Amino acid sequence: MPLQVKPMLAATLLALASASAHAVTEITWWHAMQGALGERVNGLADQFNKSQSDYRVTPVFKGSYDEAMAAAIAAYRAGNAPHILQVFEVGTATMMYAKGAIKPVTEVMKAAGEKFDPAVYVPAVAGYYTAPNGDMVSFPFNSSTTVFYYNKDMFAKAGLNPDKAPATWQEVLAAAAKLKAGGEKCTYTTGWQSWVHLESFSAWHNVEFASKNNGFGGLDARLKFNSPLHVKHIENLANWAKQGYFTYAGRKNEPEAKFYSGECAMLTSSSSAYANISKNAKFKFAVAPLPYYSDEPGAPQNTIIGGASLWVMSGKQTEEYKAVAKFFKFLSQPEVQAKWHQETGYLPITTAAYELTRKSGFYEKSPGPQVAVQQMIVKTTAKSRGLRLGSFVQIRTIVDEELEQVWGGRKTAKEALDNAVRRGDELLVRFEKANR
Repeated sequence: MPLQVKPMLAATLLALASASAHAVTEITWWHAMQGALGERVNGLADQFNKSQSDYRVTPVFKGSYDEAMAAAIAAYRAGNAPHILQVFEVGTATMMYAKGAIKPVTEVMKAAGEKFDPAVYVPAVAGYYTAPNGDMVSFPFNSSTTVFYYNKDMFAKAGLNPDKAPATWQEVLAAAAKLKAGGEKCTYTTGWQSWVHLESFSAWHNVEFASKNNGFGGLDARLKFNSPLHVKHIENLANWAKQGYFTYAGRKNEPEAKFYSGECAMLTSSSSAYANISKNAKFKFAVAPLPYYSDEPGAPQNTIIGGASLWVMSGKQTEEYKAVAKFFKFLSQPEVQAKWHQETGYLPITTAAYELTRKSGFYEKSPGPQVAVQQMIVKTTAKSRGLRLGSFVQIRTIVDEELEQVWGGRKTAKEALDNAVRRGDELLVRFEKANR
């Protein structure tokens, strides 16, 4: 009996030693994707886990963007933050100034010995998440932008050319008038009113949304979206609302349902709505660039991103950061990015992924997603690079409140925008003082 025990004991010890030598490094990824997008996030993690045996990523759904961010802050204070956190674009400045809470992605990749070249990323995407010293602070993941959708069947019925989208806001008005005359009750609606009609609108027309290069130049940035051009645009929309050309249907993506249900003929919203519209629309539709004012110099320039990026939390072990770097390298692969872009409607974050998609013939079969890419793959300016403002989540809420006063006829466009700028600046002053 003793002669049998020793070989068994030796085998057990050998197995334990082998397991220890090849221990899998586990990292957690908190995200805000649910439904089909959540399934695709799980699929990405599973694909990475199966591609090698040293690291394992566990994705965890933590609610909406706001909820995931709040949960991560609480977890960081408690000493058990996730390794990776998905944060929406308006939380960028807040995360950057969260002292000691994050580890810049450039630093993570460099320490792990992984090649990381910001130049491979779409300029308008990379620029949004790049610090003044040129380092990328977070990893671009699900990036979207604002685009224009229209119902081709409704256009044809109204005597409009279904193969020609309105390119300017003047043409949108003309189309709306013809659609209404033809009996359509909802000619135009919009999702994400602040993002579309003030934030992207500013970049698209190459004008400032805020001073200091929209906040990239310092914490003392102040809001500037009450300029004559901004006032003119919101005033026009207010007049359209009175005439029955513009239907307000909610602050976020609620209006998208009015489009894909066939109720509204035209929609401005996120490029990421493409998959949902394609799935639900029972009519022919098309995607076109965001309209602009043809009498304004500098337009069109480029639109800015929405969506989110991945932030690396501090306080982890060296091997865990290596795992994060390996995962980010995996996510950057053109094949992975191209598949994510084609399945979700989000932008390909690298030019290589875009080229791979283009060469595959995907855009010939599904031309819609290419519109968003073309709006973004251009050289950005100081005014169109994006926005980096503290307390931006709260500022958006203020903008929503003030715009609703305009649509309801209770304030003029100038009164509302002046008030939004004043209220927003108060938040920026407080954020500046807290982070000096």
